[in-house]
Amino acid sequence: MNLQAWWTSAATLLTAVGLKVLGAIVLYMVGRWLISFGVSLMSKVLTARNFDATLQRYLSNILNVALNIILVVAILGYFGVETTSFAALVVGLGLAIGAAWSGLLGNFAAGAFLIIFRPYKVGDYVLAATVEGTVAEIGLFNTTIISPDNVTVIVANGKVSSEIIRNFSTNPYRRVDRTAQLAFGVNPIDAIARLEAGLAAIPNVMQSPAPDVEIFDFNERGTVLAVRPYCHTDHYWQVYFDTNRLIAQAFGAAAYPAPYLVEELRGGVIAGTMSPTGAEPPPRTLQG
Repeated sequence: MNLQAWWTSAATLLTAVGLKVLGAIVLYMVGRWLISFGVSLMSKVLTARNFDATLQRYLSNILNVALNIILVVAILGYFGVETTSFAALVVGLGLAIGAAWSGLLGNFAAGAFLIIFRPYKVGDYVLAATVEGTVAEIGLFNTTIISPDNVTVIVANGKVSSEIIRNFSTNPYRRVDRTAQLAFGVNPIDAIARLEAGLAAIPNVMQSPAPDVEIFDFNERGTVLAVRPYCHTDHYWQVYFDTNRLIAQAFGAAAYPAPYLVEELRGGVIAGTMSPTGAEPPPRTLQG
């Protein structure tokens, strides 16, 4: 055996393979740079034309996936792989994967419908698929929501589109619903006046529409007031807690008695059970 000839052939083959691999690496790096450049350029164009941020991310994801597939096919063709056969293989794999992962394809289709019909967009505060929070991203298969306690929740687009969606950001304001329990003997008109004056001083409470403070119901403890200020969604919880604080402070400053449950007992005596504040009212005798 001629070792010199064998070594020369091996060196030539290794050099050719090495150059091929080096060329593939360069092609991949250049291709990835071009893909990033193209996606970035498209995002800038869409931003300049005031396209919705949700639509921009969705189109960017689709373009990025498509260009990466083209890059892989180009590298395989560079190595001499028959791309038509590869395309047929991709189609076959796609059918097999589609049958196995029909749920993912359903999520993909649902994502497209979410983009087209736009029940919500990035930045909206929603309740979707029992998850409440701010929409951070609408992806190809999932929607990412940041909950009020700052937890990232990822929900399948198919689940979102198949259930009721509540979008709290569509309208310019929303209502905060609270109730205030009054004891028997407390004048509800006086309580309403105190609450209306206090609500006007709470930050971020809208003046138009004006807060609603009305008699809502009557129960075994006394009169129930509905306390309903209006505010922007961004200030909902601040107004919610400030309204609770106002009710406690206003009723305390007015020295209203604590509401208690009245029960009718045999023997002609009405006994008051202890209220949630711990105050136990004296029993009263029935008349007649």
